[in-house]
Amino acid sequence: MPNDNAKLFVTRLAPLVFVVLWATGFVVSRLIAGHVAPVWFLGIRFPAALAFMLALALWQGARWPAPRLAFHAAVTGTCMHGLYLAPFYWAVAHGMPAGVISLIAGLQPLFTAFLAVPMLGEKVSGRHWLGLVIGLCGIALVLAPKLSFALLGGITPFTTALAVFGTASLSFATVYQKKFASGIALSTGGVWQYVGASATVLLISFVLGDYAFDGSVQAWAAMGWAVLVLSICTVTLMVWLINRGAVVRLSSLMFLVPGVSSLMTYVLFDERLSLIQLIGMIVCAAAVLVVNRAATTPEAAQ
Repeated sequence: MPNDNAKLFVTRLAPLVFVVLWATGFVVSRLIAGHVAPVWFLGIRFPAALAFMLALALWQGARWPAPRLAFHAAVTGTCMHGLYLAPFYWAVAHGMPAGVISLIAGLQPLFTAFLAVPMLGEKVSGRHWLGLVIGLCGIALVLAPKLSFALLGGITPFTTALAVFGTASLSFATVYQKKFASGIALSTGGVWQYVGASATVLLISFVLGDYAFDGSVQAWAAMGWAVLVLSICTVTLMVWLINRGAVVRLSSLMFLVPGVSSLMTYVLFDERLSLIQLIGMIVCAAAVLVVNRAATTPEAAQ
C-alpha cells in the first residue's frame, strides 16, 4: 500500500514538475540572447545531451531498439527538439519576447488535437473547433499591440511564423512519438532522439554560418541548465508522460506554461505585457481548457 501511494503521488506530481521545468526553457532562450548564436547553442547542447544519454544507456545495459524504431525515435527528436527549439531560439534572439513566444507554444494542444485525427484516429469535436477560434482570438490580442511589419526586430510576421512552425513541429512530434515510437527504453530512445536533433541543428548552423559563443558565465550557466535539466530530465519526463496517457489530454498541460514562463521572464528580465496582452493570454488559456474538456468527454475517447 505505501508503494501504491508513492506511485500515485509521483504520477500526480510529475505533470506539475514538467510544467515548471518546461517553462524554464523560454527563460534560457532569453538568457543566451546576445551571448550565444541561438541555433549554435542547440548545436552544442544536443550533442552534449546525446553523450550523456549514451553513457546512461550503456551503464543501464538498456535494450537498443530495432532499426525501424530507432528511425522513428530520430524523427521524433528532429521535430521535438531541433525543429521546435531552433525557430524559437532564433526568434527570441531577434527580438520576440520569450513570454509571447511561450504563449504561442502554449497553443500546442490545439495543433495536437487536429493532428491526432489523421494520425491516431481521434475525433475532433465542436469544442475543438471552438477552442481553435478562441485561441486565434487570444493570439491576435497578444500580438496586435506590438506587431511590426519589419522583417526582424520584435513581434513581426516572420518571427510569429517561426513560433507557429516550432509549435506545429512539437505537436507533430508528440503524436508521432505516441504512434510510432512508444515502448522504447527512455535512455536508448533518447540517444536516437538526440541523433536526429543534433544532425538537424548542426545542419541549420552550417547554413546560417553563425557560431558565436562569448564564454560568459551566463552562457555556460544556460548551457548547463539546458543540457542537464531541459534536454535530459524534462524531455525524459515528457516522453514518460506521453507513453502513459492520451496525447491530447497530456498536451493540455501546456496551457499552464505561458503564465509560468511570463512570470519568470518578468521577474528576471522585466518583460512586461500590456493589459490587452494579459487578456489575450487568459483567452488563450481558456481555449486550451475548452480543448482539454473536449478531450476528456466520452465521445472524444471513443
